[in-house]
Amino acid sequence: MDVSSKIYVAGHRGLVGSAIVRDLKKNGYHNLVFRNHCELDLTDRSQVDAFFNLEKPEYVFLAAAKVGGIVANNDYPADFIRDNLMIQTNVIDASHKNGVKKLLFLGSTCIYPKYTPQPMREDSLLTGELEPTNEPYAIAKIAGIKMCEYYNKQYGTEFISIMPTNLFGPNDNFDLNSSHVLPALIRKFHEAKVNSSPTVEVWGTGTPRREFLYSDDLANAAVYLMNTYSKSELVNIGVGKDISIKELAEKIKNITGYEGEIRFNTSKPDGTPRKLVDVSKLHNLGWKAQTSLDDGLKLAYEWFLENISNETITVK
Repeated sequence: MDVSSKIYVAGHRGLVGSAIVRDLKKNGYHNLVFRNHCELDLTDRSQVDAFFNLEKPEYVFLAAAKVGGIVANNDYPADFIRDNLMIQTNVIDASHKNGVKKLLFLGSTCIYPKYTPQPMREDSLLTGELEPTNEPYAIAKIAGIKMCEYYNKQYGTEFISIMPTNLFGPNDNFDLNSSHVLPALIRKFHEAKVNSSPTVEVWGTGTPRREFLYSDDLANAAVYLMNTYSKSELVNIGVGKDISIKELAEKIKNITGYEGEIRFNTSKPDGTPRKLVDVSKLHNLGWKAQTSLDDGLKLAYEWFLENISNETITVK
C-alpha cells in the first residue's frame, strides 16, 4: 500500500477496526474511508454495492463482524451465523466486482476444533468438531476464509486471511451480557471495588487456558501482512503464550485494586479447555508481538476508566 492509497476499514469503530485505523494513521496513510453502521449496513447487499461503486477503495480491511462471548453466542446463535455470513459475503464479493487490489479478512481462532493439538496450527482447520458454545460464529468465519481462498483461485484476487487470538484493548465491549472474558473481568472487578463487594464471581472452574493479544499489536500485524503477504493460506496472529482464567482474574484483581475474594461458579461453562496458537509461521514472516499482557491490561484498564466507568457505574 502507498500512503495515498484509498483504504476502507470495515468496522472502524470496533476493537479491531479502530486499532487498524490508529496504526494506519501512525504510519502516514491518509486516504482512509469509513462508514458507521447508520450510514452503511454491511448486511444489506444493495447498500454495500452502492458504497463500493461510489468510493472504489483500493485496499480493504474486513474487521466488521458480530462478536460476543459465551452468553451472547448461546442466546443468539442464528444472529451470529446470519449476520457474519452476510457481512462477509457482501464485502468480499463487492471487493472482487470493484477491482479491490487486496483484502484482508479478520477471522478468529475459534475456527479450530475444540480438541485440536496445542498450540493450534493453521493446518488443523476442519480436522475435528468445533466448540459448541461458539460454533455459529466459527462456521461463519470458516466460510469467510474459504470464500477468500476460492475467490483467489477462480478470479485471481488477492484476498488474505488472518486468525487473531483473543483480543483486548481500547474500544472493547464491556457489556457483561455480550462481552468476552477479559473485558468482562475488568468491569466486574472495577465495579466490585467501587461498590465494596466482598466477592467477584468468575464463570467456570478457572482452569481453561487462553492467549491474549493487545489490539494495537494485532493492528500492526494486519498492516504488516497487508504489505508483505499474498498467499491464500491463513496466518495465526498471537503471542505464543497462554494463561489460565484463574491467573488472569488474579492479574485483573491486582490491576484494578480490588481487595475482596474471587469465587468460581463451576455451574457455568468453561468453553474450550485451551486455546493457544502456533505463531511460528507469523514469526517466520518477520513479525512478533511487542506488548506484554501486564502492560496491555494496564492500558486496557486505563481506557476503561477514561471512557466507560464514569458513564456506567453507580456507587452504592
